[in-house]
Amino acid sequence: MSNTNQCNAKYSGIGGQAVMEGVMMRNMDKFAVAVRRPNGEIAVVNDVYKGVAPKVLYKVPFVRGVFSFIDSLVLGMKTLNISSDFYMEDENGTKEESTAKDSVVSGLIMALAMLMAIGIFMVLPFLASLLFKKWITEPHLLALVEGAIRMLLFVCYILAISKMEDIRRVFMYHGAEHKCINCIETGHELTVENVRAASREHRRCGTSFLLYVMVISILLFAVIQFSNPIMKVVMRIVLIPVIAGISFEFIRLAGTSNNRFVMMLSAPGLMMQKLTTSEPDDKMIEVGIASVEAIYDWRKYLDENFPNRAEAK
Repeated sequence: MSNTNQCNAKYSGIGGQAVMEGVMMRNMDKFAVAVRRPNGEIAVVNDVYKGVAPKVLYKVPFVRGVFSFIDSLVLGMKTLNISSDFYMEDENGTKEESTAKDSVVSGLIMALAMLMAIGIFMVLPFLASLLFKKWITEPHLLALVEGAIRMLLFVCYILAISKMEDIRRVFMYHGAEHKCINCIETGHELTVENVRAASREHRRCGTSFLLYVMVISILLFAVIQFSNPIMKVVMRIVLIPVIAGISFEFIRLAGTSNNRFVMMLSAPGLMMQKLTTSEPDDKMIEVGIASVEAIYDWRKYLDENFPNRAEAK
């Protein structure tokens, strides 16, 4: 049995991310983190995350993308802390309790990471493109060169971190997360065998989102021009929420539509995911399944959306 075809996939409403030796799955306000402990057991934590903004703002097109992006960063840091607490527990099976100080440190780390990302992927490509001004005087063409540098930096960054052992395992859990979601969204029961056969690429993936952030930034910066170099740098930072909002709407459409044209536009993002996902082993798949089952009734979903499906063997 193979369930790799996403053409007939039906939106389930769940999403997630890989964490340290585990998987986080989210369904509306509920999320669960499942982690494979050093002793081999699967630990699961259930919690609630309501988002950083009032619910009404998550219904406004383009605006909701900005807050959803912030939510992904905040929740991502929170769930990484949860997974590391479990995985780094001592020999007696105890783990340190989170403190207010830990939260502050995590917040500072996230802020620093965002500043570094802005500097590396937004400002640095612009400064590097200035080296070509001697040969390229057309500002719109120079903006395209800047975009090409940004894309190259992004791909090189992914390739570089993929060489790290810990990151390779995270990419395997990333594959397990995608496979679990694809398994049920293509109408198959959530078993290790079925998940193993599912695709590890998914159209709502954060990797695809980041790729389209790069593409949309190239288009916007090619159109919006300023003669003042300082204003150019400032606008590259100011427009980040706009770029995130547009990218979110496209990813949202790609994740809920089976239109051929939309799927064609989704293809580059799925190709990029081959760099950020790897085939998981069965123990990783078990962790992914545990995370889904902690927050989602997949049997009810299958009964409602695939009533004529074949029973799992």
